[in-house]
Amino acid sequence: MSAAEGLEAERDAILAALKPVVDGLVATFGPMCEVVLHDYRQPERSVVALAGAVTGRAVGGAMSEIGMRVVARGDEAADELNYLTRTDSGRIVKSSTMVLRDSTGAVFGALCVNLDVSALTETHALLGALAGVGGTPAELPVTTFGNDIGAVVDVILDGHQLHQNRPWAALDRTERLELFRGLDERGVFAVRRAVEQVAARLGISRASAYSYLSQARAGTDVTSDSPGGHA
Repeated sequence: MSAAEGLEAERDAILAALKPVVDGLVATFGPMCEVVLHDYRQPERSVVALAGAVTGRAVGGAMSEIGMRVVARGDEAADELNYLTRTDSGRIVKSSTMVLRDSTGAVFGALCVNLDVSALTETHALLGALAGVGGTPAELPVTTFGNDIGAVVDVILDGHQLHQNRPWAALDRTERLELFRGLDERGVFAVRRAVEQVAARLGISRASAYSYLSQARAGTDVTSDSPGGHA
């Protein structure tokens, strides 16, 4: 067995050992808990084990934009613990994402715990209002969870375009590079065929999209669109 095959076998063994933990945690914390085991070697269907039903995903489903961020950071990724987010359906979720590493320190997956704390948050707000100490709750970021990685990519792209508040044709070259750099930093291009998806959404050719991505990663400007491409 080669060294590479040995590492793959090791990663498979770590995932296999954690699968019973997924069920055990949900059995302990109850129906408001969801635990998801991710294998980032296959980002489009990274969910390899799941218990609970907080985010509506299933085994074989895609990672969220949080997972994309971990993939983008690679081996520099760190655990993200006790953060709050909101699902598309309005649920307030308290989550922890713990990265999985092999014996070389390489990140290859994650164990994620999601707790639906919507009822607790509402109760806290009600008690605060009754006591006269309630305040305006902080606006939580909305995280898209789904089984289709394409839908997650679309939401991230929509967010970038909403932030720019202008269509692609109205952006100057610096802004276009910044868009591709931002998408890359969020791990979008770790997803297979994401470049093609982004190109289609922006109305540019695949060659142009690859050119912008290459220049964004190099930190330089684009002097002209790729042959056959259009801005």
